[in-house]
Amino acid sequence: MTFPVVGMVGGGQLARMTHEAGIPLGIRFRILSDTPQDSAAQVVSDVTVGDYRDLETLRAFAAGCDVLTFDHEHVPTEHLRALQADGIVVRPGPDALVHAQDKGVMRARLDELGVPCPRHRIVADPADVSRFAAEGAGYPVVLKTVRGGYDGKGVWIARSEADAAEPFRAGVPVLAEEKVDFVRELAANVVRSPHGQAVAYPVVESVQVDGVCDTVIAPAPGLPDELSAQAQHIALTVARELDVVGHLAVELFEVRRPDGTPAVLVNELAMRPHNSGHWTIEGARTSQFEQHLRAVLDYPMGATTPTAPAVVMANVLGGEPGGMSIDERLHHLFAADPGARVHLYGKQVRPGRKIGHVTVLGDDMTSVRARAVRAARWLQEGS
Repeated sequence: MTFPVVGMVGGGQLARMTHEAGIPLGIRFRILSDTPQDSAAQVVSDVTVGDYRDLETLRAFAAGCDVLTFDHEHVPTEHLRALQADGIVVRPGPDALVHAQDKGVMRARLDELGVPCPRHRIVADPADVSRFAAEGAGYPVVLKTVRGGYDGKGVWIARSEADAAEPFRAGVPVLAEEKVDFVRELAANVVRSPHGQAVAYPVVESVQVDGVCDTVIAPAPGLPDELSAQAQHIALTVARELDVVGHLAVELFEVRRPDGTPAVLVNELAMRPHNSGHWTIEGARTSQFEQHLRAVLDYPMGATTPTAPAVVMANVLGGEPGGMSIDERLHHLFAADPGARVHLYGKQVRPGRKIGHVTVLGDDMTSVRARAVRAARWLQEGS
């Protein structure tokens, strides 16, 4: 028997969980990892250690793969175009992925599609930031480097022209956006195959702390049906119009119009499995990781139906050194809450670093959320 070979560029926790999802499907999985110690490199048997920024390394890695996909968006766009010209199947392709790589390109295309976004434009220098602020509600203004940012990195809140100098030191274009007075953050996760089949998961609430995802609540509590449908429609439209193949996460702001009615604005796009979809491993009939593999291999999509009325995922961050080991903490956690599902990534513990996540399912959202938050805090702090 022969099974498809999926090559994933990147050896982080997304690759680790994608590999796990592919095992029951018989998929042969290989990764291009920065180091042998990366999260996925610890568990995948077929590992190439190399630099994803080097085209010849990418070419050698892709040889023998049926499809190439990613656990991050940092592979140079021009390299992906070269791989496609070599006949390598790249999913999502560079024409789609560039919208997740370059925030300026993303905003311009979403404007063309009529997708609601915060007011924005590329700015040239700190004085131009002040002009942008004056064109709207004034300071503060959100500044983002168009490439390379994630988890709050590459993002600044400028409250004056003096504050606006730092982003320009990176030497890349800077995008200015109005600072949105939002009610909460949401995420719409969809998956699309090469021939256009697409599925949507329930819209979730994403709770951020210091620019990092802390908790994901599925489905988003109290979200009006029409707003949920609008968010899913936006995500499916973006996936179709950008020709995305694989998983697409559309991060959104829920806002209030002047008349008090709710609306959504698109914040960011990610074209890979996403932190806001980790809850689907236990909380949906088909996880985002299996769904991504189905899509890039052009298999029919799986069901996105939730497995419980309330699902909460809480990220586990590295705590301060000392105290009991993670293994000891697991013993105590499982004794206190046998229903908590733990995913640890095998990463070196550093304060503030994502080292795992916990998912809890149940019927009552209040109790499910409390259990998930308590479990994550216990694994982080040991108390």
